[in-house]
Amino acid sequence: MNSRRWMRTGLIVALAALLYFALRQAPMAEIGHVLARIHLWQIAVLLAVDGLIYGLVTGRWWLVVRAERPTARFLPMLAVRLSVFGVSYFTIGPQIGGEPLQVLYLQREQGLTYTRATASVILDKLFELLSNFVLLSFGLLAVFHSGILRGSSAPSQLAIVILVLVVSWPLAHIVLLRFGVYPISVLIGLLGRRRRGKTARFIQAAEHLAGQFCRRHTASMAAILGVSLLAALATVSEYALIASFLQIRLPFWALVTAWTSGWLAFLAPLPGGLGALEASQVWTLGFYGITAAAAVSVALLMRARDLLIGGVGLLLAGGATWKPGHPKNTDNTYA
Repeated sequence: MNSRRWMRTGLIVALAALLYFALRQAPMAEIGHVLARIHLWQIAVLLAVDGLIYGLVTGRWWLVVRAERPTARFLPMLAVRLSVFGVSYFTIGPQIGGEPLQVLYLQREQGLTYTRATASVILDKLFELLSNFVLLSFGLLAVFHSGILRGSSAPSQLAIVILVLVVSWPLAHIVLLRFGVYPISVLIGLLGRRRRGKTARFIQAAEHLAGQFCRRHTASMAAILGVSLLAALATVSEYALIASFLQIRLPFWALVTAWTSGWLAFLAPLPGGLGALEASQVWTLGFYGITAAAAVSVALLMRARDLLIGGVGLLLAGGATWKPGHPKNTDNTYA
């Protein structure tokens, strides 16, 4: 028990340090000025849309788990999903890092084995990437339509083509799993037996379990895909609302282009895309004649939203994730 308490205390301290670092680096005064320029009802609308987005994101994961665990409850999983965002947002990397919290929750609260819990998270991530990449594809079309890359060199065009091929990967992976083909396992097999350790075998087992899910729960997959696309659509709609509330009027393709540049900014190896988000908005919106001050206001409002949700997520992660005790209803049926 003492070791668990020390572990929980250490986690809370680490999460508090991440939050302090992010708040210290964030332009809080500028964020305050931007928030003062919009009405309370507009803030309430944005928060409601954010609630819808995270409800849909959690719903996707809940549908994955509920297909084989009908007793899974939605609200506790919503808290876990917020914790995942908080940890991922404040750590270095392209918005990943909190997924182990999902695995831990499924082990302790749903009684899933480590491998099966990981398989559910893999599926959740694949559908998340699929919906995001569908939007990114539209974003790339918007980039071409806008002419923002006019005069770019051939290597830049080639890079876009490669990116288009990359964004098709989640859909291809899901389809292959549905038909019993396991791409990651094949790649691991090509490494040879000497390089296939315990971790490799675990990844292969998780991928096979994900494939079993795809074959057994076709109806659930359709619902999961629909929820994922709704979440993605709500994300773009929120960006359009932010621009509208800040008196920025742009055509549809321009809005999608600006959203795409912001999405890509979060791939930068910085906590929350710090600096990259602001630069992306100034550059892209500036192309359409929007002043730098207005573009920065968009980025600051997005930053305020993410700091609020991420901060709540960190508090939830520190207070409810590492509970002492044993897993409930442990299922030993699956490897």
